[in-house]
Amino acid sequence: MIDGIVLHNIAHDLKEALVGGRVDKITQPERDELLIHIRAGGKKQRLLLSAQATMPRAHLTFKNKKNPLTPPSYCMLLRKYIGNGRIIDVEQLNMERILKITLEQLNELGDLCSYSLIIEIMGKHSNIILLDSNNLILDSIKRIGANISRVRQVYPGREYILPPNQGKTDIRKLSSVDELKEVLLTKDDLIFKTIYTSYTGISPFMANHLCTSSNIDPNSHVKTISNTEFTLLFNKINKLNNRLNSNTYSPTLIMDLEGNYIDYYSLLLSENLYERQLENFEDINILIDSFYETKSLQIRMKQKTYDLRKVIQTSLDRCNKKLDIQTRQLKDTNNMDKFKIKGELILTNQYMIKPKDTSITVLNYYTNEETTITLDPNKSAIENSNKAYSKYNKKKRTLVAVKKQLVHTKAELAHLESVKYAVENVLNEDDIEEIRKELMETGYLRFKKNTKKSRTKSQPYHYLSSDGFHMYVGKNNFQNDELTTKFANNSDWWFHTKDVPGSHVIVKTYGQELPDKVYEEAAALAAYYSKARHSTKVTVDYTTKKNIKKPHGSAPGYVIYHTNYSLFIDPTIDSLEQVL
Repeated sequence: MIDGIVLHNIAHDLKEALVGGRVDKITQPERDELLIHIRAGGKKQRLLLSAQATMPRAHLTFKNKKNPLTPPSYCMLLRKYIGNGRIIDVEQLNMERILKITLEQLNELGDLCSYSLIIEIMGKHSNIILLDSNNLILDSIKRIGANISRVRQVYPGREYILPPNQGKTDIRKLSSVDELKEVLLTKDDLIFKTIYTSYTGISPFMANHLCTSSNIDPNSHVKTISNTEFTLLFNKINKLNNRLNSNTYSPTLIMDLEGNYIDYYSLLLSENLYERQLENFEDINILIDSFYETKSLQIRMKQKTYDLRKVIQTSLDRCNKKLDIQTRQLKDTNNMDKFKIKGELILTNQYMIKPKDTSITVLNYYTNEETTITLDPNKSAIENSNKAYSKYNKKKRTLVAVKKQLVHTKAELAHLESVKYAVENVLNEDDIEEIRKELMETGYLRFKKNTKKSRTKSQPYHYLSSDGFHMYVGKNNFQNDELTTKFANNSDWWFHTKDVPGSHVIVKTYGQELPDKVYEEAAALAAYYSKARHSTKVTVDYTTKKNIKKPHGSAPGYVIYHTNYSLFIDPTIDSLEQVL
């Protein structure tokens, strides 16, 4: 997230974009968030300042936000003092996570006054504070009284004091290997922790990155670091400082292997990040704007789908347990013919069996070998034979029943996996409501009377191929059903990943032959909108819609087909145009 180095990048970009500009409008869309509209360099800019505990930040944004009907008191105070004010400087204070925006504004008497807007980006202690020219606090978005902190109060009329730096040194002032050793070796901890607790501007992520890019294990104890390793570490820090001093940044988005956003950074000294995907951006503001929009959407959708995910996971666990039991029952029937043969041999050789015999050795005419058969001495030959036949018939009935149950269980598992995939990829509440409806109709959720206003029906994704053919992608099983069974004509083409949960893709042909390129693009769509999105090669089945059948009473999204083609494809859709 935002540490001293990232904020150094942000401060530099904001200074270039905003200095000389005038505040046009100030709004407070959230309790701890400001949106300042600025006219600068012939452009209209939006500066987002957030003191949220989970996502504090400061950056230019390209999106507007809905505002409350009545402006909060802090918003009104800002409008009074810096509304129409001119921005004269943007700076980072002491390489800390503190941004200072200095403005000039005429007061009621026509005198030119200076004000400072301080943005402290410090997790739950984040704040946005307005100061006058005497460094006195006019007000803050969060008031911190003595009842909250005895060390540092943030309250109107008090002098503004910087947060304590905990004895850290500015990383940019490091000048030699000996100085680095002197600072780090005074501590008794892991090397990466020692770095970020000794220098301002360095986060745990950057400390870890400095170590790994210097071929040092971050979890090594600082006392075990060799002189050679200290030299390598100093060289990396020196490289970092050179880039900071020259404002040479490389904003990078960091994702896991499934494409989920993890973090972002301004300066990577190496791209060797274990099990991570990287995407480079030209502008840190675009990166942060995109990151937090996506991250907040993911968090919001995760919260709203909590009950659905819980129901689905419980059902999957139950289903997998049932599958395990049924698989063991099926395996237990493998020896059923042994009991049939035993019954036959006892019956055939009953004349050899005497009362109280516990076994008999006879010729097995199936294998042409002698075999010994155990007997119950308290039963007659006929009773022993019937007992063996009874076990055989029981296992035979079990075999027939379990085979049917396995088909049903595997179909239920496939359906639940497809619903789980759909839930993990919802984009809005309309998608959630469709999945909720599906779970109610398939018996996993109780029907509830919908007291809410009816929502707009969620629509499938719509893409254009490079040759202009329309391609449609279902977001959930209801949409998959509708696309395949109602929307598609017999001559249209249907695509789906083989044995992997995912979306149905329909390509409308309007009676035309599809070019080879369209098959590849549609298959890539099917692979991309599936659980196999992050694989390198994915098998996709495709056929005309006339070959697709939906069994009566089957779960939403379930279809069968016996005539199809297959191809291996990379799940990438970068070249496709989405119709919005």
